[in-house]
Amino acid sequence: MNLADWLAHCERLHPKTIEMGLERVSAVRDRLGLRFDVPVITVAGTNGKGSTCAMIESIARQAGYRTGLYIKPHLVHFTERCRIDGEPVEADALVPHFEAVEAARGELSLSYFEFTTLAILRALSQAPVDLVILEVGLGGRLDAVNAIDADCAVITSIDIDHVEYLGPDRESIGREKAHVMRPGRPAIVSDPVPPASVTAHAEAIGADLWLVGRDFVHDGDRQQWRWAGRGRRYHALAYPALRGANQLLNAAGAIAALESLRDRLPISAQAVRLGLAHVELPGRFQIVPGQPTLVLDVAHNAQSVAALAQNLDAMGFYPRTHAVFGAMQDKDIPAILARMQVLADHWYFCDLDTPRAAKAVDLAAMPRPATPGRTVGADTFPSAPEALRAAVAAADPADRIVVFGSFYTVGGVLEAGLPRLSSAHASAAIPHPSQEDPGHGHSG
Repeated sequence: MNLADWLAHCERLHPKTIEMGLERVSAVRDRLGLRFDVPVITVAGTNGKGSTCAMIESIARQAGYRTGLYIKPHLVHFTERCRIDGEPVEADALVPHFEAVEAARGELSLSYFEFTTLAILRALSQAPVDLVILEVGLGGRLDAVNAIDADCAVITSIDIDHVEYLGPDRESIGREKAHVMRPGRPAIVSDPVPPASVTAHAEAIGADLWLVGRDFVHDGDRQQWRWAGRGRRYHALAYPALRGANQLLNAAGAIAALESLRDRLPISAQAVRLGLAHVELPGRFQIVPGQPTLVLDVAHNAQSVAALAQNLDAMGFYPRTHAVFGAMQDKDIPAILARMQVLADHWYFCDLDTPRAAKAVDLAAMPRPATPGRTVGADTFPSAPEALRAAVAAADPADRIVVFGSFYTVGGVLEAGLPRLSSAHASAAIPHPSQEDPGHGHSG
């Protein structure tokens, strides 16, 4: 069986897409003898997890350390989820770890996420690395990644999402995410107004709590910024290569996480500067120059879409903004549409290749706030690439197109490579110069 065969097997194995609980994962972990001999950082939160992971990885690599990273979901290829020293693993290299999980699980049924997480954790545990960074999936307390005792936990911004699993408010959601903390170990909180449940849990278990604004701070001007923490300061830092208003908070949390492990993994100011300058993460307010300009963002809840709208507003003047959007049906879609309606001049709603997705016709039928003085139209399409093609055909060269929502939406337009747009006035086609083979769809 190759990797595609194993992924198909994982999808068939368990009746539920998501099943909360650590009992089965912990049992298989023990059967595998899964353990890490190097520092482990886990990163939980609603928004900013992927960016924080990528910044920690980039800074650590600039400091000369070999890194292992588990990040999810993927945009095009499953192997994006497991990076060793900055590069996705080869598909064939993951196969023995899927075989090991299958042999170890015995009678236990694992969900797709649990099975693939265990396989990647095993791959990382056997790789020659100095630091492992693990992005937590849904929540924290019952997430499969929480079967690993991390040396440092990071909690990024917390907002309303996955209410059917995590609870209806920030206090409930914060309580779930706070369980990635461990007694006596650093717990970095980069949410500037964290739910009281987060700090309460940290105090209850005796975690070493680092709060932004108290234990580490940051400020800056238009050219540079600085970070100060427990006995250490970094001055004259360039802004992170990842764009967007919230990336400074994510960068501050990433630096704090590495500082908390300084006795084991010391880093230099130069490593921080270079790491932030060279960090890359596709699909996070990714601006692709062209005619029209293309913006890709996996913002898919109200908080992240509000940040996207703020970032778009700061880009400058564009005559029209064309919005390509697809999302999972369990999202607060009216709130998402409300935050973008003021910027969108036309909507291109698309179906996605997963049963969890909202139908394009249902998205188009959802109420959107009135925009005085202008009419905002909407069309529906069977896929994200077709929606993007229609947007390009309708756009003027000076316009911009924003593709946002689910990872499936952004991944769909990236599947054939990074699009370089040429408007209908020059060419109706979208050339796709690609440095990758076409992807094989998504499972997350």
